[in-house]
Order: sequence, then C-alpha cells, then structure tokens
Amino acid sequence: MPAEAGEYDLRHHGDAEVGEGLVDLAVNVRTGTPPVWLRERIAKSLAGLASYPDGAEARRAVAARHGRPDDEVLLTAGAAEAFVLLARALTPRRAVVVHPQFTEPEAALRDAGHAVERVLLSAADGFRLDPAAVPGDADLVVVGNPTNPTSVLHPAALLRQLARPGRTLVVDEAFMDAVPGEGESLAGDGAVPGLVVLRSLTKTWGLAGLRIGYVLAGPGTVEALRRAQPLWAVSAPALEAARACMGADALAEAAEAARTVTGDRAYLLARLAELPGVEVAGDAPAGPFVLLRMAEAAEIRLRLRELGYAVRRADTFPGLGPDWLRVAVRDHRTTDGFVNALATAVA
Repeated sequence: MPAEAGEYDLRHHGDAEVGEGLVDLAVNVRTGTPPVWLRERIAKSLAGLASYPDGAEARRAVAARHGRPDDEVLLTAGAAEAFVLLARALTPRRAVVVHPQFTEPEAALRDAGHAVERVLLSAADGFRLDPAAVPGDADLVVVGNPTNPTSVLHPAALLRQLARPGRTLVVDEAFMDAVPGEGESLAGDGAVPGLVVLRSLTKTWGLAGLRIGYVLAGPGTVEALRRAQPLWAVSAPALEAARACMGADALAEAAEAARTVTGDRAYLLARLAELPGVEVAGDAPAGPFVLLRMAEAAEIRLRLRELGYAVRRADTFPGLGPDWLRVAVRDHRTTDGFVNALATAVA
C-alpha cells in the first residue's frame, strides 16, 4: 500500500535548524562559499538585468561538461525545482521513492496528486540498495546518489539495473561533485533507458540563495519538463553562475574541494569513534555529511544547541526515527569543537 505522508514532515530541511550564534552543522552547503571569483562573475551579470535571461550558453556549457548534446540539458532553479517539474510532467501509474533520502521528490509527487510507495533501505544492511526490492512494475523510481542523509554511494552498475523500458529512473546526484572523481556518476551516460539525472550547484559552490541546478535526460523528457517550467525560470545571475562553474578552473577547484571533504570526513569519523554509543551509518560514507545513531538523539540535539551547535534531526526522513542525526562535514577545528560538545551532550 502507498505510504502516508503524514507520518513524516517531508518539508523539514536543515535550514530550519540554524540559529543565530550556532555553528551550522545542519546544512550541507560548503563553508566559505561562494568564492570571491564566483561572486564577482555573478555581480557583473547584474548589469544585464533589464534583459530577459537566455540560457543557451549556460546549457551548452553544462552539456559540454558532461559530454551530452544540448537538447539533453534543462537548467532549473535548483534541483528542487526539477522534482516539481517531474511531478507535473509525468503521469506515473506506480511511483516509488527509495528511502531514506531527500524528501522533496516525494513531497512534490504528492502535491501533484500522485500516490507514492516507499522502498525502505535498512540500517542493518548499511542502507545499501537491493534492486530486487524495487517493484518490477514501478514506472517511476527515484533514488539519491550519494544519498542524503545516509551518505551512501551506490555503484553506478547497480543503479543501471533499475533501468528498463517504460520506466523513468531519476537519480539525484546533488552531492556527486563532493565525491572525488565522481566515479559512480551516471551524468554522462545517455544510453540508459529512461534515465534522468539531477545535479545541483548550490552545495559545493554556496549558491543555495541563488538557486541553480540542471537536469540531464533524453530530449523527449527534457522537452516535457521544459513545457512544465515557467518561462525564464532561471535568472541571469544563476545562468552566469552555471557557466562559471563549468569552466576548467572551476572544475579543478571543485575536485580539490572534494578531496578536502574526504580528508575532513575521515577526521570526523576518527573523532566520533572515540565516543561510546555513537554509531555512524553505512560502512563508507561518501557525502559531505554523516548520519549518526545514538540513544536519546532528540534530546542530544537540543543539548547541542545549548552548547552552540546546530545539527539536522533525521526523524523527518522516511525509514529513520528519533535516534538519528545528520551532521555536516567541516574543517578539523570545527570538528574538534563539535565532538567535544557531543561528548558533553551524550554524558
């Protein structure tokens, strides 16, 4: 039976946890961003605000970055808009969302009047995906990679097993650019039938307030989504940001940031291992965040706020309960302060 939405707050997101004076470990946007050079590029675009935005150049830049034709790219106001467009444009008979994951895909589908079924991955299996768990007659399947909030990176070969004629397979790769090498990405694979890949520029580049992302899919799907999208949905500054972030220097900077995240995450995991009763989900977290399980996590989150740290409650993700918290990966100094606070909160 389709799951009911009411048991989880699908509209709760990490920004609701942030407060004045708190160290932000609740939002997964990279700190210190956007970089100065990107702010300057965006600022220069303001001189052209009197003209309607034209996304042709930005679309070509995204297409070239992923080795796709231009007509397989749709620019969106963040990846979140793409979920709304999918819900508006598609008419699935059996929609399935693989959880725990980002809740906006399910929320958008429900808002559009679609019934949604959930495939719940298990903590006992490290939240790893079993393609056999997805109903064979599902004609819309949504999965994250790496998945928010579990930080699990599913092998691309495993995800390809979910594709079949007559099915739309949506893979949310909003955090893939935080994975060195992006080895499990499907963004450049135009041969998988029904594949739709969503990417975001808001996390790595600190553009959550600007809203810029894109869809990679077959021309027919892109055209259907374009028809569901309002005219001029992506602003000129956001289009300039997309062009800038596709450049060779920007891609090199993003790759270096991914390597930094990998080192910072390893340090965070090592420090967390010092604390009894704190369990890290999965055997090899791959995103710029980790999912933690501990007794009295709901109370500990409130104690952490009193100690100056905001973390993301995870009981709003289907498949998780009040004993889970999500924590963003930060630099070593911030991690040391957080782990010390967590030790105090646990005690």
